This record gives sequence, C-alpha cells and structure tokens, in this order.
Amino acid sequence: MTELASRLDDVAQRFDAAVDRANDEQALESVRVAYLGRNGEVTTVRRAIGTLAHNERPAAGKLINDAVAAMERRLQAAYEELESRSFDAELATSIDVTFPSIRRPAGSIHPVRRIIEESCAYFVRHGFAVVIGAEVEPDYYNFDALNIPNDHPAREGFDSFWISDTLLLRPHTSPMQIRTMQEHRPPIAIVAPGKCFRRDAVDARHLFQFHQVEGLLVAEGIHFAHLKGMLTGLCRELFGEQQNVRFRPSYFPFTEPSAEVDTTCPKCKGAGTLKSSPMGCNMCGGSGWIELGGAGMVHPNVLREVGYDPDRYSGWAFGFGVERLGLARYEVDDIRRFTKSDPGFLAQLS
Repeated sequence: MTELASRLDDVAQRFDAAVDRANDEQALESVRVAYLGRNGEVTTVRRAIGTLAHNERPAAGKLINDAVAAMERRLQAAYEELESRSFDAELATSIDVTFPSIRRPAGSIHPVRRIIEESCAYFVRHGFAVVIGAEVEPDYYNFDALNIPNDHPAREGFDSFWISDTLLLRPHTSPMQIRTMQEHRPPIAIVAPGKCFRRDAVDARHLFQFHQVEGLLVAEGIHFAHLKGMLTGLCRELFGEQQNVRFRPSYFPFTEPSAEVDTTCPKCKGAGTLKSSPMGCNMCGGSGWIELGGAGMVHPNVLREVGYDPDRYSGWAFGFGVERLGLARYEVDDIRRFTKSDPGFLAQLS
C-alpha cells in the first residue's frame, strides 16, 4: 500500500505539472488521455492491485479512485480557466461592452384596436358608457326596430350574411342602441364598438368584415349641433387640428335628418389630384374626401319602438368605420393593409 500511495503521488505531481504547461484545450486533452485514458498511467497503477493481498485491495481501490477524482477536478478547473481567458480575450478585441444591448422584438397594440380605444376614451370623457354586444343578432334588432322596411336592400341575401330566416351576422352595431334604449330610460349616452359584416366587394376602401364605432345620445333638448360638435371633436382628436371635416345631407331609415361625415383624403390631402396621376386620386376618386360613416337625429319611429315619447325626447346617432378612420389617422391609402398582418407595416404604425 505504501508503494502504491507513492506511485500515485508521483503520478499526481507529474499530472499537475503537465496541466500547468497546457495552454489550450488540445493540450489539456492530451494530458487527460496520457494520465486518465484507457491506457494512461492511472490505468497502469490500477493494474497493480492484482499483486496485493485480498484484504488490501478494497483500500487500494479507494485510494486510486480518490486520486482519479482529484485529477478530474483539477482538469475541469483548467478547462474552465482556459474558457474564461478565451472569453476575456474576445471581449478585449472584438466586443465593446459599452454598446447598448440588442433589443428584443416587442409587439404593440394593433392600429385598429388603438383607434377603437381612443375613440371610446373620447366619449367616456364626455360621460358616455361603452357597451358590447353579440355579433349574431335577430333581424328585429338589425332592421325592424331601426325603421328599416321589409323591402330595403340591406335585408336581401346579397347585402347581409344570413344564418337562418331570422338570424344574421350584424351589418352594424346598432342593435346595441335598441337593446340599451329598451332596458333604460333617458338620458342615454353610449358608444358601441365591434365587428360588423356586409357583402361588400373588397377594395381599397371596403372590407366584408370590418370594425365600427357607433354612438347614441338621447335626452330632452338634443339637437343636430350637439352631434356636429361631438363628431368634429372626435375627428380633431384622432387626426389633428389640420384635418377638415364636412357633413353632407344623406338618407338613413333610422335617422332624420341624416348626414354623411367625410374627412380630408390622406393621399391627395384634399386636392383630388396627384402629381403622379393627372387622372385624379385613386383613393378618393378625385373628390378630395374620404367617407367615415353616417350620422343623424334618431328617427321618431325608432324612439316610439323602444317606448320613448318623441315629443319629449330627441337624440342623435352615428356609425363610423374604424378602418376608414385608420386611413385618415395613419395616412394609409388602402384599407386592406390593416388585415395583412405585415410586421413592417404594423411596426411603423406602432
């Protein structure tokens, strides 16, 4: 045993010296093979156990195993030291640790969602409540209660998505106006955002699935000037003070009088023409205006339907397409870009 311990001590000393001389991983690997490999020096010492008495062999095996464990720890420490020195050298020569770190890509609120939130926030500040409803509604809430006659084109299959004889995907969020008025007495002040569905041909200004923000105010003494003031304020907030807004006469079965609300075309800036296209702006059709939606005073028949006295109460309502608002808000010339999920486009608008 004494001779075995002496041999192991000699091997360990030479092993430590060889590790100290090694200056790269290849050299360390050579040391490992020479001393701890299958035919290394430790293996030669281990074979000497066979010459010992049986009662001495367990202690000899433990002595050798302890020596091997110590050598492996020394080797691992040498590997780690080499790796650390290599990393420090790389930092010193090729990396400036004072540079800012690489930013991880981060998502953002979709521009359509942002417009919905900002539009609703504008009305909430003015005392309106936000109401949310189902996307599938009976025809009563979509048409009958809104004073839309049975022969109106919107009821036909080519304009609306019918699920059954009486159920359809809502073409507007107006059902929430009827439901709210049926459940509450005036004054009523709500804004109703949500998805809508119409059989429109998809082009630069139309989608068959789009988002809408509708508003309703019913109380005593409400008149058209209130409507114009609120909608002009909304457009100024979303688009800036420089954006023009106009109200032009129109017709809707559920409002009287009615108006279409337009804002300056973001592509031609209201000029109607482009330097690159003498034929006229292809976004606004040369008019210089983009339609946002409809508005008007709530029709007396709608008030009667929900049990309000039209001689006592009056109100106004409006409905804006959110993607249409996005065209003017972000100066985008094609409404379809809001549905493409293009990371570059969305990052630019964020």
